[in-house]
Amino acid sequence: MTDFDTPSSADGGGQSLKECERMIQKSLKTPMVRFLREHMEKAGCPVKENFIRAINCDQTHAGGYLPGQGIVVCGNRTQMQDEVNQVIIHELIHAFDDCRSANLNWTDCAHHACSEIRAGHLSGDCHYKRELLRGFMKLRGHEQQPYS
Repeated sequence: MTDFDTPSSADGGGQSLKECERMIQKSLKTPMVRFLREHMEKAGCPVKENFIRAINCDQTHAGGYLPGQGIVVCGNRTQMQDEVNQVIIHELIHAFDDCRSANLNWTDCAHHACSEIRAGHLSGDCHYKRELLRGFMKLRGHEQQPYS
């Protein structure tokens, strides 16, 4: 969850906004995204048609959730359908947290960290296959070490 700028040209090896919008529409049909949208609706926070949109971003993020504004997917930072799906799933979990918690304060590091941990684990970001794709080849040793 951060602020995003919208420069006019795609950069960073991504895709056009039109292609990103097409991928967003395809993502909305996946079982996990449908499940999350359904539960947002049940929680009293429907995901309207313009809630998820494609933009070009200055940052290295692939997307983000902006409270009160919705979800953005950075077309210039995503290349594959799986990346777009993953961004939408991760950010929908933030949106669900925001919807369900009356006292969530995104400027409080503990609140923000809790939502990031939930989104990371529930979205599959932390799955070992994703870690391998990111270049973390060891199956053990890169996780957080306990305090001594």
